[in-house]
Amino acid sequence: MKLKDKVCIVTGATSGMGKAIAQAFSMEGVKLVLSGRNLERGQALENELAEAVFLAGDITDPSYNEQLVATAMQHFGKLDMLSLNAGILGLGNVKELPISEWHNTINTNLSSIFYLSKYAVPHLQNGEQGHILINASIAAFKSFPNHPAYCASKAAALALMKQMAVDYAPKVRVNAICPGPVDTPLLWDSAKAFNNPETAVEKAKEATLLKRLGTPEDIAKLALFMVSEDSSWITGTAITIDGGILNV
Repeated sequence: MKLKDKVCIVTGATSGMGKAIAQAFSMEGVKLVLSGRNLERGQALENELAEAVFLAGDITDPSYNEQLVATAMQHFGKLDMLSLNAGILGLGNVKELPISEWHNTINTNLSSIFYLSKYAVPHLQNGEQGHILINASIAAFKSFPNHPAYCASKAAALALMKQMAVDYAPKVRVNAICPGPVDTPLLWDSAKAFNNPETAVEKAKEATLLKRLGTPEDIAKLALFMVSEDSSWITGTAITIDGGILNV
């Protein structure tokens, strides 16, 4: 258990990749503060995991992010890691996308990273080695139809990651993982923005070199590596995990 007794805040923990990361971290002995909006799913996950506490709230609210950090300190006395997975799509081209939806997507996918990092970094600097791991997307590198807010937010998240890596080295390592098509509800919702939504997911699968969709567990395995000592010489880096789709 390489991460035994580490303390991590996991956002977007109630479904998809965030949930798989929380489960994988728990198996490695991590103590968890779980973040999400769905109270029922969050409490169920809290009950499933060994040492975890769930705090429901809106990740776009700075005060909620401050509460997440306070919860980690109150329950576990320290904070070692952030796993930042909260994300929404904000579908619609620039002409059609409501301004409110633009702001909501940017706030969820980007501003929340700033908020939680702002309150967490002083505690992350207190330990031997702190970690911030941002779950970004290949949308930071590759454009998709009718995803302007999503693509912009993910590209900006990588720029923020690199900048924080400069500011907080060597005490805090800051990295990002960039998944491709992973079989989660978000992927199926994303398909609605394509011309042929009923076949978009199948086409994405066939476009990968490995001819399959990723699983949340695939992403969790990479997340474990990125916050462990096995990746101790990696910071300021974005790692793609996409079945080879960016090579097509």
